[in-house]
Amino acid sequence: MYQVLSELNKTTGITGSMVVGKDGIVIAADLEAAFEGDTIGALAASITSNIQKSLDRLEANPLKQVTIEADDAKLFFSDADIGILVVTTEKDVNIGLIRLEIKNAIGKLSIAS
Repeated sequence: MYQVLSELNKTTGITGSMVVGKDGIVIAADLEAAFEGDTIGALAASITSNIQKSLDRLEANPLKQVTIEADDAKLFFSDADIGILVVTTEKDVNIGLIRLEIKNAIGKLSIAS
């Protein structure tokens, strides 16, 4: 699992990645020191849970990915079989490339688990 995260982090623009359980508990992380894994894990679980509840009401399931854009960075929360794959990036990243690499990483994580 750590190897998949390490490979993912080699992608231009990605600053870190982690896998958290649906409960927000960190399963594996390869993040920059500036990010607190536990905080991001709790944030990812809370956001994806609330969005999934809204999608359930709209009968638009399942949640695949949430992207948050801030002034200094982007956060991608993606559903993976074993939990939530969280990817942090620079603000001016190629979103198409990042989504492709996330999709590939989720496939590798599914095989590894």
